[in-house]
This record gives sequence, structure tokens and C-alpha cells, in this order.
Amino acid sequence: MVGRGKGKGMGKSGAKRHRKILRDAITGVTRGAIRRLARRGGVKRLSAAIYPEIRQCLKDFLTVTLRDAVTYTEHAKRNTVSTMDVVYALKRQGRTIYGFGYQ
Repeated sequence: MVGRGKGKGMGKSGAKRHRKILRDAITGVTRGAIRRLARRGGVKRLSAAIYPEIRQCLKDFLTVTLRDAVTYTEHAKRNTVSTMDVVYALKRQGRTIYGFGYQ
């Protein structure tokens, strides 16, 4: 973007060499990241078939939690999800988390 000034014409670019592959964002949670989380939880060895299953469980958990958090945000007539919205959403699921709220 050399020589185009301050943000003018940012949408106009030449032909792209590589087409971006459209995929689900949950595939961005790599095998290494899942392995590190498992190590932190005390797991010694992981089967290769477990990675897609873990991704699906993580997606389901986040879907429910974020739906509740967004509901709290909309009720307060805000556009930004706050930390307390997530804390209350987790508490509603029976997964109380400490250390992120008001003392």
C-alpha cells in the first residue's frame, strides 16, 4: 500500500495470488494448543482421533457460554461484552469462576 495516503483506496488491491480457504474458526485451535491444555490438565498421551472431538466440545461450550454472555450484554443495552457478563454466564451454568469480578 505504498503511496496511497492515509487509508484511501484500501479496498482496491490487485489480483490475489492465493485464494483464502474458508474454514471454521475452531480449526484454528491447533493440535499443539490442545496438547498443551491436556498437559496442563495432567494428560500424558492423546489419541489422534481425540482432536476433532475436543474441538467440537470446545465449540459447544463456547456457544452456550457466549450466548448467555451476549444475553446479559443486550439486557444492559450495551454493545461490548464485559468480564462480568462472562462471569454471570458461567455462574448460570453452575461453573462459578473467581477472581474476575467485583470484590
